[in-house]
Amino acid sequence: MSEKARDPLEASTDPERRSSYSNEKLEKKDSKDVAESVVGEVYDDPRVMDLDENGNERPIVTDLDVATRLISLEDDPTLPVFTFRMWFLGTGLSCFGAVLGQIFYFRPQTVFVSQLFIQIIAYILGRVLEEIIPGPGNERDNLKMTDTRFWRFMNPGPFNIKEHVAITIFASTAADSALAISIFAADDLFYGIQPNAAIGIFTLIGSQLMGYGLGGVMRSFLVYPTYIVFPNLLPIVQLFDALHRGKKIFMQKKRVKFFWMVFIGIFVWEWFPEYIAPTLTGISVFCLANRNSPWFTRIFGGAAGNEGLGMFALCLDWNYVGSGGGSMGALFTPLSTQLSLYCGTVMCMIAFCVAFHQNAWNGQNFPFLSQQLFNLNGTRFNQRAILDENFKLDPAKLAEVGVPWFASSQVISKIGFNMAIGATVTHVFVWYGKDIVEVIRKYRAGETYDPHLAKMKVYPEVPMWWYIAMFFASFAMAMSTSYAAKSGLPWWGLIVGLIISAIFLPFVITVYAITGFSPNIQHLVQMIGAAMIPGNPQANMYFTLYGYNTLDQARGLIRDLKMGQYTKLPPRVTFTVQSLGSIIGGLLNYVIMKTIISSRRDILLQVQGTNIWSGQQVQSFNSNAISWGALGSILYAPGGRYAIVPFGILIGLAVPIPFWLIHKRWPKINADKVVTPILCWTLGYLNVGINSSVFTTFMLAVFSQYYLRKYRPGWFRKYNFLLSAALDGGTQVMVFVFTFAVAGGSGHVVDFPRWALNPPGNPDYCMRLT
Repeated sequence: MSEKARDPLEASTDPERRSSYSNEKLEKKDSKDVAESVVGEVYDDPRVMDLDENGNERPIVTDLDVATRLISLEDDPTLPVFTFRMWFLGTGLSCFGAVLGQIFYFRPQTVFVSQLFIQIIAYILGRVLEEIIPGPGNERDNLKMTDTRFWRFMNPGPFNIKEHVAITIFASTAADSALAISIFAADDLFYGIQPNAAIGIFTLIGSQLMGYGLGGVMRSFLVYPTYIVFPNLLPIVQLFDALHRGKKIFMQKKRVKFFWMVFIGIFVWEWFPEYIAPTLTGISVFCLANRNSPWFTRIFGGAAGNEGLGMFALCLDWNYVGSGGGSMGALFTPLSTQLSLYCGTVMCMIAFCVAFHQNAWNGQNFPFLSQQLFNLNGTRFNQRAILDENFKLDPAKLAEVGVPWFASSQVISKIGFNMAIGATVTHVFVWYGKDIVEVIRKYRAGETYDPHLAKMKVYPEVPMWWYIAMFFASFAMAMSTSYAAKSGLPWWGLIVGLIISAIFLPFVITVYAITGFSPNIQHLVQMIGAAMIPGNPQANMYFTLYGYNTLDQARGLIRDLKMGQYTKLPPRVTFTVQSLGSIIGGLLNYVIMKTIISSRRDILLQVQGTNIWSGQQVQSFNSNAISWGALGSILYAPGGRYAIVPFGILIGLAVPIPFWLIHKRWPKINADKVVTPILCWTLGYLNVGINSSVFTTFMLAVFSQYYLRKYRPGWFRKYNFLLSAALDGGTQVMVFVFTFAVAGGSGHVVDFPRWALNPPGNPDYCMRLT
């Protein structure tokens, strides 16, 4: 790793480099010129800025550059956190986010409540409460009358960054629909199983908090180190800084003004591609030139779901280009990550087209892009026709109905996803293995090696036994509810699932934190579950819950702990709001899920649903359980139709080795910049959804992460991530308003009239295939 030509957001392990940025030097203002070059630009805290021989700011290169030049080191330990405003807004926005997130789960087009959206709403409401609640923080009140413990709790002063961060973590934790909801919904809709409320609630709490316990135990080497960056946190953290730090500095006012101008601008603009002129979602010159070619649609289309691969299409919808706060944002994901992604995307396009043209796996009998199971004649496969009365595989019925088929693009996607799992393991070992060992050694020795961690020493740490107790309490709930729900998952199956999560967590976090890409091990978990408990889709769903969701929850906790470290939120506050947010979210998820299923059952069971309600997510989850849990030993066994899919993991293990050897022999080639898990994963990147944004996102990524980062480092540091936050935040607010105003979220749909940029059929004028 020490010989690695590092990506701007990747690890720096050079001891001399680290010592040059020691905490002592960061806090010591021994250079008047350097201090004057920094004070008044962005933050109140003067930081050492590396200047080149011409006196210009040096490009942001290492992880320490990110930690000390993109993120403020300022902190005020006296700021109150557990205030009335925090509890009121945190609880209220948690309930709002949980209800909204669960409603969106049953929407035909999946929408997620983004953390940026919650962050912006929390700030607005926090400032309102600052003005209207009496207290010593309200200048209109009599200080002598309100300067008591009660009124200091109600309104201690200006709405501060610690309150804001706590509310954001509180509410965003609750806003994600829990994976256990997919099991309960599938059981209710497809199996007629309705566990009582106690089983459902304790299953939710146990499955959600178990990952928190696991992540907390590993935080010493998955949160604290400098090289653990989490690129997708940077726009969120910079927005916190812009809203709260150094408000009296002129340049800071410019940044706030810049943010709100972009926010309002994108909010107005998004009404055009989302509603008024959908053609702007994907402008394809090729499809405009030839509107009657299926192959032109497959290659150059993509403005409609599951229609094409989007080659050279121009997308003007930030909801797709910028990822709306997702993990692969164009403006904040490192260039090496994005170059690996788009190289893999080219291979994906070639593989999909060749496989379909050659009729691999009878692919021409089925749609070019699809996630469903099919009969050989192209009709949809009826999964209930192969199960017995206990919802287990019936071999006699299967022999009569026949084994189902996937679209060829879906098979290639499964191969690529499994290759990414194997590549993740080897990639972390060869590139970051020594770093991880060194980080653990330094932590045990009590050495401070991160400037933000040094600032956090003033706050009491969460004792390790808190996380251990949470883990075992959740384990007890999971074990008891698995048997009470008659899931078919044996006790040893639960333990194996947790072991899988614990083994893969360091690998997933390391890749995610450095590259912005989060490897998904769900296919591996389902595969192992199918091998251990064959013919049982129920057991496979529960095994997936504890083998995959535990890791995913741990990933969320670790990411939020890093946010707390960047923003100097006391660790015990982070622990409290994460735990409560998860519990509140799970309870409301369950209530809303039961309500929607009882009132919309028939619609949720339909293939297409309506433009307001759809069961597409729960149908997909159930289909995966069938294909792996019931048919895994047939479809994927050696000699089976899709035997290559599980072997993808073994193939992936070998993928990073050639790049590592090439870098050892020819380091100037920069083979180390290839993120092999992404290269494998993107083999199936275009298998679903709207793909017209790929080319536009790539061009924007090169402009941001190469040109601005290298040649305009000052602008990049001050505005790049703030721009991403403004674009994502404005887009999310627009999607929320749009959903309830005209898209059916309130029960009423208002379609925009047809015109040239809102045509019937595909928005990009490509030939309609499905």
